[in-house]
Amino acid sequence: MSELAVRTGIPYASVHREVERGEAAGLLTSRKVGRTRLIRANTSSPYYVGLADVLTKAFGIPHLLANALDGVAGVERAFIFGSWAARYRGEEGPRPVGDIDVLVLGEPDRDALFGATSPLEARLGRPIQITIRNARWLETGSGSFHDTVVGRPLVDVPLRRGQPLS
Repeated sequence: MSELAVRTGIPYASVHREVERGEAAGLLTSRKVGRTRLIRANTSSPYYVGLADVLTKAFGIPHLLANALDGVAGVERAFIFGSWAARYRGEEGPRPVGDIDVLVLGEPDRDALFGATSPLEARLGRPIQITIRNARWLETGSGSFHDTVVGRPLVDVPLRRGQPLS
């Protein structure tokens, strides 16, 4: 639970309380290994599939994109920008998020890039709009689009070449 508190930035006492509530509701299971308490989703819960889907769509998009983009040569960095990134960072907006804007930096093969991300559209229930720019575009770019992108929230897509994401 300590690692969960650190990763989420939530006080340990709050994490402990919510884990206890999750276990009582049948959403989580835990076991002790030495002094460590290991926590996981209860995949046999009748709520698991629906809750996992909601959480993936709301918070798991950076990791899903990372898994998809990791296999595309030429992708050096990637970020989510636009309304999804703004909501993820806590900014309110006038309407629901309609699509996911992704900035890909590098020189990827466009067909491979779109082939890797198109299956996510069905899973996430919204289109993915990809913009490709050179690897140094964030630092050296100019123009109104550049100013808009760098002036608003960006969410890093955590690429881990060859390493599976947890």
